[in-house]
Amino acid sequence: MALHIETFSLGPLQTNAYLLTGEDKNKAVIIDPGMNPGALVKRVADLEVEAILLTHAHFDHMGGVDEIRKLKGCPVYLHGLESDWLTDPKLNGSLMWPQASPPLSTEPAEYELAEGMELELIGHRFKVYHTPGHSPGSVSFLCGTDLFSGDVLFRLGVGRTDLPGGRERDLFDSIQNKLYTFPDEVTVYPGHGPRTAIGYEKQRNPYVPANR
Repeated sequence: MALHIETFSLGPLQTNAYLLTGEDKNKAVIIDPGMNPGALVKRVADLEVEAILLTHAHFDHMGGVDEIRKLKGCPVYLHGLESDWLTDPKLNGSLMWPQASPPLSTEPAEYELAEGMELELIGHRFKVYHTPGHSPGSVSFLCGTDLFSGDVLFRLGVGRTDLPGGRERDLFDSIQNKLYTFPDEVTVYPGHGPRTAIGYEKQRNPYVPANR
C-alpha cells in the first residue's frame, strides 16, 4: 500500500511540510507544519488529520501547529527532550530571529516520541529514530522506504549544530550509525531542499561520507 506524499514549502525559511495519505485519501498525517501554513491549511480543509508529527520544535517547523491543531483537533507528537519548546519562544528560536518570525508558542504536545516507537497512522507504520545533533530532541520517521529526516540530513548537506542544544558529534553519529544503516534505496525527505536517497548521500555527502 503506497504512501502518498505532498510537499509544501512554507515560511521565510522554506521549510518542507509533508502531507501524507494512505489508501484512504480522506485521512492524513502532517509532518512539520511550518510558518505561514495557508496553502497546507487549505489543502486539509476536508481531510481528517490523524496526527501532526514534529521532527523537532524549531520555530520554522512548528509555526503552523497552533492553527492546524485548533482547526483539525489533531494531536501533536514530539520528542520528550523538547517537550517545553512549543510553549517557549526562547527555546523554539522564534525569539532569537525577529526578522523571520514573531514569538511563537502553543500548547504542549499531546504525545512524547522516543527511540524505537512505532506509530500506526493512516494505515501505515512509522518507526521513530532519535537522531540528535541539530537539536537534542530531533527525530527521523521511517515509513517503508521513505525517511523524513527533519534538519538532520539534507541532499549533499547536514543540519547546522550552532543553535542551542546542537552538537556536531551527535549529528555525525546520528547520520552514520542510524540513517546510513538503512538500505541505499530509502528516499530521504528533508526539512529543507530537495529529496535525496541514503545511497546517494553515503557516496557523495561532503560532510558525512559513509567511511568517515
